[in-house]
Amino acid sequence: MNQETDILALSKKQPVLLEEMEVLQDITRNVPGSVSYAIKRYRKLPQWSMEDTGILVYNYTKNIASENSLELKFCVSGNVYCRKKQTECDFCNLNTSKGCIEKVDSVDVLSFSFSPAYLHQFAKANKSPLSLTDSVLSFRHVTSFSKILPLCGKTRMAIEALLNHTYTDTLENIFINAQTQILLLYSMDCMLGEKVETPFACKFLANEADREKIIKAREILLKHIGEPITIKALSRKVAINECYLKKGFKEIFGTTIFDFYQGQRMEHAKYLLYDKGLSVTEVSMLLGYSSISHFSTAFKKHTGIKPCELLLR
Repeated sequence: MNQETDILALSKKQPVLLEEMEVLQDITRNVPGSVSYAIKRYRKLPQWSMEDTGILVYNYTKNIASENSLELKFCVSGNVYCRKKQTECDFCNLNTSKGCIEKVDSVDVLSFSFSPAYLHQFAKANKSPLSLTDSVLSFRHVTSFSKILPLCGKTRMAIEALLNHTYTDTLENIFINAQTQILLLYSMDCMLGEKVETPFACKFLANEADREKIIKAREILLKHIGEPITIKALSRKVAINECYLKKGFKEIFGTTIFDFYQGQRMEHAKYLLYDKGLSVTEVSMLLGYSSISHFSTAFKKHTGIKPCELLLR
């Protein structure tokens, strides 16, 4: 199998024929001295049942260093893709997605390949005895292997950031490098780290179905950046008790629902102000604020500057 069909088959739990899948986006990049990566987004058909998953692949060939690498592969669904988002689709750029007729559900495959030269900087190769993590990062582990990666909330956030960022050129390289290091950190910690995973403090999160409800709540929040939603309405949408929703969200994502939502709104506000050139009044209205002063106060609290000051930069 190639790197796309194996992760897709694992996610779909059945063989996949790539020629039968509609490609929405195909990106291949190489960040100098860091990572080579590919992102492929496919149209998701309504009848498909997909399970988000990841794989860590350690490739080792004795005495042939050029063939050694560490790969991370992820397949996620639940996102939407707009063909015109990067160009003329104001519905998506302004986050009024209800008016967009170009959006389709997607299945997204992300693959990353790290070279020994890049990974060696993170290993404590002089430590004795070597931990499994250090032996892998320094390529002293002499057996190739692959392991399935469970996707935690922080891993999902990094993947979503990679799928939806707006950086270009040099800034894109810096951003990609930062996000892939986050993915590498959580992947190594999860699958190769020696520590035992701490059980959830909220006992109901031991149930996978309840964890999925919390993750779904986050997805809904991201889709309602311009259309504020109450916690009560959010809990109804994902069919979970408000108290459980708030506690579970804090434990999985390390932040409150309000702080996460505000942070996402303010980051989107920065994009609308700085990249799209909208006025403070326009952005305030698009994000659902009742007054410009309320928006300005929230923006300064998050960024440290007033919206008007950002426009002067």
